Amino acid sequence: MAMLTSNLLNPENSAHRFDDAALLRYAAANVEGFPPPPVDLTVSRFGHGQSNPTFCLEAVSRVFPGAVKRYVLRKKPPGVILESAHAVEREFQVLKALHVHTDVPVPKVFCLCTDTSIIGTSFYIMEYLEGRIFLDNKLPGITPERRKAIYQATARALASLHKVNVDFIGLQKFGRRENYCKRQVQRWEKQYLASTGEGKPDQNPRMLDLAGWLKQHIPHEDSSAASGTGLVHGDFRIDNLVFHPVEVSSCWFSMSEGMMESGIVPHRIGKGLQDRVIGILDWELSTLGNQMCDVAYSSLPYIVDVTLVDRESYGGFEVNGTPEGIPSLAEYLAVYCSASGNASGGERARYAGKVANILIDYAWAFINKKSVLPSQPPQGILDSEVSWKKLDKKKEDSYPAKEQGKFVPSKKVLELCNKLLMFMENHIYPMENEFYKLAQSTARWTIHPEEEKLKELAKREGLWNLWIPLDSAARARKLLFDGEDHASAGHWNDHLLGAGLSNLEYGYLCEIMGRSVWAPQIFNCGAPDTGNMEVLLRYGTKEQLKEWLIPLLEGKIRSGFAMTEPQVASSDATNIECSITRQGDFYVINGKKWWTSGAMDPRCKILIVMGKTDFTAAKHKQQSMILVDISTPGVQIKRPLLVFGFDDAPHGHAEITFENVRVPVKNILLGEGRGFEIAQGRLGPGRLHHCMRLIGAAERGMQMMVERALRRKVFGKLIAQQGSFLSSIAKSLGRSEWMLETNATYKPRCRVELEQAKLLVLEAADQLDRFGNKKARGTIAMAKVAAPNMALKVLDMAMQVHGAAGLSSDTVLSHLWATARTLRIADGPDEVHLGTIAIDTVTVRK
Repeated sequence: MAMLTSNLLNPENSAHRFDDAALLRYAAANVEGFPPPPVDLTVSRFGHGQSNPTFCLEAVSRVFPGAVKRYVLRKKPPGVILESAHAVEREFQVLKALHVHTDVPVPKVFCLCTDTSIIGTSFYIMEYLEGRIFLDNKLPGITPERRKAIYQATARALASLHKVNVDFIGLQKFGRRENYCKRQVQRWEKQYLASTGEGKPDQNPRMLDLAGWLKQHIPHEDSSAASGTGLVHGDFRIDNLVFHPVEVSSCWFSMSEGMMESGIVPHRIGKGLQDRVIGILDWELSTLGNQMCDVAYSSLPYIVDVTLVDRESYGGFEVNGTPEGIPSLAEYLAVYCSASGNASGGERARYAGKVANILIDYAWAFINKKSVLPSQPPQGILDSEVSWKKLDKKKEDSYPAKEQGKFVPSKKVLELCNKLLMFMENHIYPMENEFYKLAQSTARWTIHPEEEKLKELAKREGLWNLWIPLDSAARARKLLFDGEDHASAGHWNDHLLGAGLSNLEYGYLCEIMGRSVWAPQIFNCGAPDTGNMEVLLRYGTKEQLKEWLIPLLEGKIRSGFAMTEPQVASSDATNIECSITRQGDFYVINGKKWWTSGAMDPRCKILIVMGKTDFTAAKHKQQSMILVDISTPGVQIKRPLLVFGFDDAPHGHAEITFENVRVPVKNILLGEGRGFEIAQGRLGPGRLHHCMRLIGAAERGMQMMVERALRRKVFGKLIAQQGSFLSSIAKSLGRSEWMLETNATYKPRCRVELEQAKLLVLEAADQLDRFGNKKARGTIAMAKVAAPNMALKVLDMAMQVHGAAGLSSDTVLSHLWATARTLRIADGPDEVHLGTIAIDTVTVRK
């Protein structure tokens, strides 16, 4: 049987008592979401053996008594410890990298403390995972079918961490890849000698013989850092895994009649929820090296049984019989291959000497076996039809893609995605609160000094102007530099014209930026600047590009787009009344605009204004676009406009009047009467970016919702265990398999719509690349309808799960929701897009 994580807790051991008050002060200052004071802190120790003492911190708010939060603290043990042992700093490093950048199921880490004055040793704090741990690898009390599923999930979890490309997640220097086996043998021989003899437990001569044999039989490939080396856990076994906590019975009663009629079998819900690993624990021994050592160690139950029970034989499954349902060793390894493409302390420490001798005996017995696996591979164990020839294929040297099928990002895009994810985690998210503080202060219309520093860092990281399409960049190079990447006056940063991405490729990156309202501008990928730069790139003259485009590309200035007018329905641009009248070498502009986003920013220097140059021309030839220096006399910013109470400072949305504003004739874009033509070019790629960012906003809302549901308790159970939450989850069938969150928790029903919207946006971007804006307009219109409506639904559910907190400014949810709702109008009203879709559909039918 399994034990819930909470059932492994014991009262705090006196040998490990520490200053709870100091710990509480530290946690309140460094743990994201920690309850505000006053707080009652209860510390309990986990009883299941760990060499690094591990504690549960339960924080109960006195202000809100029902607000209980649990965290896990893992620390070095007190006293003298062996050299290089108990490295909690390394555990923190690997857990953070895996949680942020991969799908490997690990708990989120909050902070690392190396100040020993707090509790006496270094420690880190991570999220608490309420789940089930199987302490006995024979899985007693579990049905044969589920034993099989649990072992398969174990193999897949191991494969998931072995598929990680450490270079992409910042762990390339986490250890030396070469000579791992050799170093392990030498290290453990040294540790064994240091902990035995001379008043310590007796040494076993066979252990020294075994060490000698191992050193003479180091695998040949161990001396290189070639394929087969990578991230190694070092202690991967089934009792170091946390499985999903939800019981089968709790899911059966969440089943709707409609699902039963559809032929969905109730037990499948329980199986999918229970038999999925949500956390891999105990990373103390992790490093880089030969990953087959992990595979071998996880296979140990087949060879030897070292559970703390006296018996005649300590042989593993292959000696004493495999419990029904547990796959054979060959079958277990087959699942691992299919999925990959290729000593503890605590209570156990008291029996270390006996366990060591048992292992020594069975190690020699294993060495003397003539063969380990059957000559023929097992049949029927693999979940998918994978040939054994494919299992021998070298695994791809890339970060495991989360998306499969038609839209599989290239290695170049994956590298950029991982760099961007790291940048977001290390620089954007930690600064969000600071940006919000300034935006809500009396100095809101100023720029936070850290923003400019982050922009320079983004340039150095090659994460600048990623939105620029290939064709637009080519035109700029031709006009400005005769096709070269640098100006004649001196070298010009190549990144200022982007990374040479298509709209589809940029979609993956734009989604990541959309997870924070502050991120796009840091990478010079924010609206309306991208749309305005796109206009200049496509339609600007060489002089216009030099005067305005280059400063915009460099991020030295910002811009605004002035089209919408308060006195007319501006969704129909033919209604626009702003006049642009030619008088000699100047145009004179008169009119009133509002919702000119970006105009409140002190860095805003240029506006693109849409107005009418000829009120008597054909309906779609009356409008023109013109460049207006915001400091030109007659340009008056009247007021900032609020969006559901947000003024979006320092960016802002302005109401502006133009009174006899005189601008040079050279400022006209493309020529008189070409405004609609420019608008159609601008509204394709630029506004598709909004859809991409909305996908990211929804993903963040989804992540926050699931994390909340897994941590928050109501009426004695986690929100994730409540019938209403599970009922919503049960309606989330959108693929042939159940949708799973990063922590292996089922996502709410809106996951289906999120995935649909994401694929629609990617399809629109792909069509934009292949067919151009005009032919792709129908799919673009669909994306513009689907994305904001989907995001609103996801964010609304996320706010509901957060309760009152979801409506406050304490989370980003309300701001993300306000932005998504705005885009149902600002990105063109749904009704206009639906009209485009209808016309496009009827035209195709004809």
